[in-house]
Amino acid sequence: MEKKQNYTIPIIVMFLLFFMIAFVTNFAGSMGVIVKNQFGTSNAIAQLGTLANFIAYACMGIPAGIILRRKGYKFTSLLAVTVGFIGVGIQFLSGYAGSFAVYVIGALVAGFSMCLLNIVVNPMLNTLGGGGNRGNQLIQWGGTLNSTGGTLAPILLGYLIGGAVDKANVSDAAPAMIIAMAIFAVAFVVIVLTKIPEPHLETREMRAAKTRDTHSPLSFRHFVLGAIAIFFYVGVEVGIPNTANLYMTTATSGGGLGLGADLAGWFIGAYWFLMLCGRFIGGVLGGKVSSRAMLSTTAIIAICFLLCLIFIPTTSTIHLHGADVPLKIAFATLCGLCTSVMWGAVFNLSTEGLGKYTPMASGIFMTLVCGGGILPFFQNMLADGIGFVGSYWLVILGFVYILFYALFGSRNVNTDIPVE
Repeated sequence: MEKKQNYTIPIIVMFLLFFMIAFVTNFAGSMGVIVKNQFGTSNAIAQLGTLANFIAYACMGIPAGIILRRKGYKFTSLLAVTVGFIGVGIQFLSGYAGSFAVYVIGALVAGFSMCLLNIVVNPMLNTLGGGGNRGNQLIQWGGTLNSTGGTLAPILLGYLIGGAVDKANVSDAAPAMIIAMAIFAVAFVVIVLTKIPEPHLETREMRAAKTRDTHSPLSFRHFVLGAIAIFFYVGVEVGIPNTANLYMTTATSGGGLGLGADLAGWFIGAYWFLMLCGRFIGGVLGGKVSSRAMLSTTAIIAICFLLCLIFIPTTSTIHLHGADVPLKIAFATLCGLCTSVMWGAVFNLSTEGLGKYTPMASGIFMTLVCGGGILPFFQNMLADGIGFVGSYWLVILGFVYILFYALFGSRNVNTDIPVE
């Protein structure tokens, strides 16, 4: 009888990489407050760092899938953490150079790393869990670590800036960047010393013997619609806190609330903390509740929260840390509970039944993650024109599509395509 292999160490490594994805990504999003004030940009231009971070997915998604297929999980992981170290290092130098262009370049390079990491951790956890509900459960547990990194990034940045938003400088964030580079360095050593299974590695012999396949991941309707769903999902997940951060820290004369960066950082940190809580709950329930049920329920609740954000008047306030904060901001924070389980659910539904097409599907999937930069950019263009609150109608439209995917678009209607 064959002994069942223990995948505990590979799973822990994937969880560590999940942490880094959110820490670096949310760090770039929160930097919009500093960039806006240091370089005097509009709300939309302040999101260029985030846009560059996510546009990297559009450039790197498919090539990363090819790298994964031909070089395997371990090589791709090592490449990802190396590129991440370089990207954060460039952003670190931009603070002392006082250059917005250097900062954006650093965000772009860091984005290449995040794309590579996502290419690795999602299919790896889904595979180690055996797909299905168990695969979704492992992704949800990994998402809990992801949310931990996402929670710490804005709180740490808000603490470093303090209340003096008008004097904030990129160099103020240097300690956080040093922490990120140190974690990348440690992750590199851990991965080198860890044996990681390679279930989808394509050998030279396999490539030589392979005949031209008439199908691809794009042959599966539920995958195509799922890739579009992930475009909207990452866009709304990032757009909600990024725009709320700018809304809270912008002066009242500019249509904002005029709150300090430290207070705003706690609210944004709370959003990511609620994502952590939601993913923890998702990890517990993932083996019992279907991805489709999770996704549809949370999409409906998110739409309700955002309608509250839009229609509750600014005069309705809560008193926190010596300041009166509009109640509507709390509903932006509560959306973290809803977005928490969506990534794992969409990925699980989109790749279910793809078999040998999974690695390339993951690459295409990551290409569409560029929505995390594109949607917030357009949302803040709307904010420049119709105000911060009105811009959340775009977010609602994103959740409507996600609800459509959960209810109708996620069913595999192409089961006749061979996947072995």
